[in-house]
Amino acid sequence: MLRLLRPLLLLLLLPPPGSPEPPGLTQLSPGAPPQAPDLLYADGLRAYAAGAWAPAVALLREALRSQAALGRVRLDCGASCAADPGAALPAVLLGAPEPDSGPGPTQGSWERQLLRAALRRADCLTQCAARRLGPGGAARLRVGSALRDAFRRREPYNYLQRAYYQLKKLDLAAAAAHTFFVANPMHLQMREDMAKYRRMSGVRPQSFRDLETPPHWAAYDTGLELLGRQEAGLALPRLEEALQGSLAQMESCRADCEGPEEQQGAEEEEDGAASQGGLYEAIAGHWIQVLQCRQRCVGETATRPGRSFPVPDFLPNQLRRLHEAHAQVGNLSQAIENVLSVLLFYPEDEAAKRALNQYQAQLGEPRPGLGPREDIQRFILRSLGEKRQLYYAMEHLGTSFKDPDPWTPAALIPEALREKLREDQEKRPWDHEPVKPKPLTYWKDVLLLEGVTLTQDSRQLNGSERAVLDGLLTPAECGVLLQLAKLARAGTVGSQGAKLLLEVSERVRTLTQAYFSPERPLHLSFTHLVCRSAIEGEQEQRMDLSHPVHADNCVLDPDTGECWREPPAYTYRDYSGLLYLNDDFQGGDLFFTEPNALTVTARVRPRCGRLVAFSSGVENPHGVWAVTRGRRCALALWHTWAPEHREQEWIEAKELLQESQEEEEEEEEEMPSKDPSPEPPSRRHQRVQDKTGRAPRVREEL
Repeated sequence: MLRLLRPLLLLLLLPPPGSPEPPGLTQLSPGAPPQAPDLLYADGLRAYAAGAWAPAVALLREALRSQAALGRVRLDCGASCAADPGAALPAVLLGAPEPDSGPGPTQGSWERQLLRAALRRADCLTQCAARRLGPGGAARLRVGSALRDAFRRREPYNYLQRAYYQLKKLDLAAAAAHTFFVANPMHLQMREDMAKYRRMSGVRPQSFRDLETPPHWAAYDTGLELLGRQEAGLALPRLEEALQGSLAQMESCRADCEGPEEQQGAEEEEDGAASQGGLYEAIAGHWIQVLQCRQRCVGETATRPGRSFPVPDFLPNQLRRLHEAHAQVGNLSQAIENVLSVLLFYPEDEAAKRALNQYQAQLGEPRPGLGPREDIQRFILRSLGEKRQLYYAMEHLGTSFKDPDPWTPAALIPEALREKLREDQEKRPWDHEPVKPKPLTYWKDVLLLEGVTLTQDSRQLNGSERAVLDGLLTPAECGVLLQLAKLARAGTVGSQGAKLLLEVSERVRTLTQAYFSPERPLHLSFTHLVCRSAIEGEQEQRMDLSHPVHADNCVLDPDTGECWREPPAYTYRDYSGLLYLNDDFQGGDLFFTEPNALTVTARVRPRCGRLVAFSSGVENPHGVWAVTRGRRCALALWHTWAPEHREQEWIEAKELLQESQEEEEEEEEEMPSKDPSPEPPSRRHQRVQDKTGRAPRVREEL
């Protein structure tokens, strides 16, 4: 069923006949109210299963359009009804004092005002939805959580990719594949499909575009790029667009939080806000869910598609870049407005204070009415009001709340909660602990015992947690492992090579632990024998890479220098190693860079028995130059502190190889004279492979 769904989602991108460009979520029925997205989606899947590609495309695209239209109606009606005076909240609930008329007359008066306002707001929303959506309004088009999750994961684009391919719409198939892959970077099949599309002659590079990413990200990235090129005047409109887009995206997200209570059910257990008891408990429970959802919108807006974590301090950092850019072009009044807005988040920010003093000195006489941005003031006041209610519920009702903002004033948090929250923030998992340098004397004796020499340390490699160690393999051992690589490609494995591979892997693990982590055991998490060969053709002046610059346990963003420790990176990897088997080739050197992936800090030439070991994080971005002649082979190994991620296949292979050797010894003892001729190598190799269940992982690459 999942395979059927993927191509269906891809069909949603198909434009009407004659459209010159793929419009993404173009409305198929101009002026028509949206239909039920779940029914459209189900009909689209049926059409796809029947091979009716064009009807499936139309249905699925209409499902996407209707889902988007529902979100816009909810946002517009919410804003319209919030401005309706008849549905305004009572003044007493907004903090204004209520006249004291004695205990009798005032008792319960706030209840009547609150419920009257709630009824009027509900009536307003119902009437607005009926006008925009037709009879029945939003209730008729209510979408279940399963469909919302499918659209949030962009599953329709997965199916659209296959459907577009069937319709020979390769540009649209590539766009659909890219749109899905941006939000699902761990999807291995889509990764392979993307590689296939890039090799197709009919697919243009501009076809790989994201049809769903909120527009504020494009403006944000363009603004940062222009700032990096010292083009502040051109960057300012894009940075302002990014900020306004971020605020608008948050409003859209907040509007979705006001859906039916059942829509919050997925978060109910996690946030401890399940509705229990009577009327007021139910009202409080639903309201807490809405507030929790609204606060999460900050993180959702700051999270790039496909990422698991938001950009830290997304709004304050946008304001910092805005005030700096305004100052560069001489817009001092706007620079002051934006830096004052930064100080609303962080009143003690020393850099912002210095910038403010500098701008005021340059501006000269004070300007009346010059203060923080109004949109930021509204955002902060509203957010703080919601946080007060959530912390109150946390203290008195036992609910939970994960504050997404590091700028929340400590005075806002009840005293009884501060210590517990401080303890929770200080708790960090092992894999987030900073790497501690180890003294040379701790591991020196181990290296000498192994016959290994330290060729280059971190200082000589211009970095941290890096080392080049020589002497791990003899030339004969390199030859055995090179032969193993050839045999494994042919589908056979020799026992001598398999045994040596396991021994060498353990040798590398022991040395890596002794050098980098003597106080904490390392486990092998993955072992990979890889060979790279030169491509045919002209090799002069080649500067391409056989392996692009990356980090091994985080997703490197060269533009910002950040490295996101989240999928698709193998976040549990802590140390990496490359053990080279030969040097009879040209090119293929390993190199380290700065986090910008451009500035090379060190370069290492492979040779037999040379191990390059390093920590797997952002401190060690690395890549490999293309092999320009010959064939380079190496054993790649990754280690982890987490025992649950140790390589079970390595343990099983070691046990099975031992069993195989014991069986062979028993056979020799029981039948010494039956057949003096040796077993044919091909049969012997096959027997070892059958016992272990798999050949060693060997990859041949260009």
